[in-house]
Amino acid sequence: MKSTIDFNMPVAIVGAGLVGAGWAIAFARAGLSVRIFDNDPRISEQAIPWAVEQLNAMKAHGLLEQSPEEVAASLTRVTSLAEAVAGAAYVQESVLERVDVKRRLMEDIDRVADGNVMVGSSSSGIPASAFASDLGISPRVLIAHPVNPPYLVPVVELVPSSQTSEETVTFVDKLMAGIGQSVVHVRKEIEGFVLNRLQAALLREAWALHREGIASCEDIDKTVRDGLGWRWSFMGPFETIDLNALGGVADYANRLGPLYYSIAQSRIADGPWDAQWIAQVEKDRRQHLSMQDLAKRRDWRDERLMEFAAQRRSAAGR
Repeated sequence: MKSTIDFNMPVAIVGAGLVGAGWAIAFARAGLSVRIFDNDPRISEQAIPWAVEQLNAMKAHGLLEQSPEEVAASLTRVTSLAEAVAGAAYVQESVLERVDVKRRLMEDIDRVADGNVMVGSSSSGIPASAFASDLGISPRVLIAHPVNPPYLVPVVELVPSSQTSEETVTFVDKLMAGIGQSVVHVRKEIEGFVLNRLQAALLREAWALHREGIASCEDIDKTVRDGLGWRWSFMGPFETIDLNALGGVADYANRLGPLYYSIAQSRIADGPWDAQWIAQVEKDRRQHLSMQDLAKRRDWRDERLMEFAAQRRSAAGR
């Protein structure tokens, strides 16, 4: 299959919630024309006004070279899937995290899109083979899983299925790198991919520590926020341990490997998060943040991410 896709062609966002609207900002900021569609018109109507708010905040933090108005002018709301994908080079799917919903959408895209469009799914853990196999479009579909919000946190995992073509992987790699994302290639399909499997391991232990009365939610958060997170904000786990032993990673692994194995073995049968356990964690968290303040705290988080992104950009330019 020879590609005839022009990178100057528009991209489409299908699913305009927080993740989809965030992707719209990431593409528009890079100068691409973006069409936004959602089956729920109330959601799609909110996407561009919300994006403008974020663009203004980004400009205030020095994260936007253009004016917010210039970037926002690249965003267009459309009212049908056919209109969204017509002539598009790429579709970023960000619909509900359910196999049946994603499968129906892939079948719909297969019917209305031309034979060149590439599709990336924002799926957080469902592999593409579970919802995008055995269609005409299957060679042009892969996972492009971001961290939310993708316009502030740059990593994106690219996960092909067994039916995804190499050309698709190459194209989406270039597209994502071209809009400023940090591309991770996941070489084999696995539930949760890399990011959420790493996050799952930390969350599993965090919940278990809370259940056993070893530490509160706040103290567990402090351990990451004021401890591990400081290094993890600019280096990963392998580099961290490589620098934490005089003899490097092998020295660290030989000395502390048995401890980590023992810890892992202690959690083999800890079970799922049941309703009672979830209620206990919810009660603990609400002591530090009320439900009424969740939205404000999300805005606070995004402000901190903007500040951090500005600092990272400044440091990279030195």
